[in-house]
Amino acid sequence: MRYETGHVGYLTCVDLDEVADRLYALPPSEFTAARTAEARAAKDAGEAGLSREIAKLRRPTVSAWAVNRLAREHPGELAELLDVGERLRAAWQEQDAGALAELTRRRGEVAGRAGRLARQAGELSAAAGTEVDQTLDAALVDAGAAAEVRRGRLVKPLRYSGFAPAPVTRAPAVRKRADADGEADAAAEARRRAEDEARRARERQEAEAAHREWQRALREAQAEHDDRAEKVARLERKLAKARRSLDDARQRLEVTRREERQARHRLDR
Repeated sequence: MRYETGHVGYLTCVDLDEVADRLYALPPSEFTAARTAEARAAKDAGEAGLSREIAKLRRPTVSAWAVNRLAREHPGELAELLDVGERLRAAWQEQDAGALAELTRRRGEVAGRAGRLARQAGELSAAAGTEVDQTLDAALVDAGAAAEVRRGRLVKPLRYSGFAPAPVTRAPAVRKRADADGEADAAAEARRRAEDEARRARERQEAEAAHREWQRALREAQAEHDDRAEKVARLERKLAKARRSLDDARQRLEVTRREERQARHRLDR
């Protein structure tokens, strides 16, 4: 939206949410300049309070921006991830071992797909890629984190400690003690399997991110090596040419010295 100084009824045209949505859709490198321009436009339109609120908006980290971009450009994939997270939390509270096992398997699939889409935002470092994965994990297991990710205005990565919220203790109307113990054991086993699978998924994602980082470092090192090798080759060609010129000059010097001696000998006679 274009702003004009002295614009009347500024708030009827744009509010803080609209400005924030625009700003957090931008790459971090463009955020500060755009925020300054938005704040100045609001102030020129006579909305000093809104201008101050805009100026308070924080620049996102690269990993936060990548997740924000995922929310805007791939809402379907993100919705699938958050739906799995909601169902996973419900299964955890119900201590449904079968549902936990199935949803944990789907968790790895949808989280991996969402993580790959988020990384398409650009060349993320290994550390930024890990932060993306941690943010998506937090959205899977925590409803508050899911709401923040869905909104698309993260300023920093999210992190959740643990696998899932603590289960809700429920007293069934009729249940034999043996059944209760069996279900608790099954739920505990499902939790251990889920934790192991989630850990292996994170380790693989971290390994893939590290491999991409080393691939990029290898390309840079190869390019530097090739550039220096070409410079050395050029210098060696120049050196060879200079040596040939030196040999020619040395030969001319010897001939000139010989001729000078002969001329001096004839003069002395």
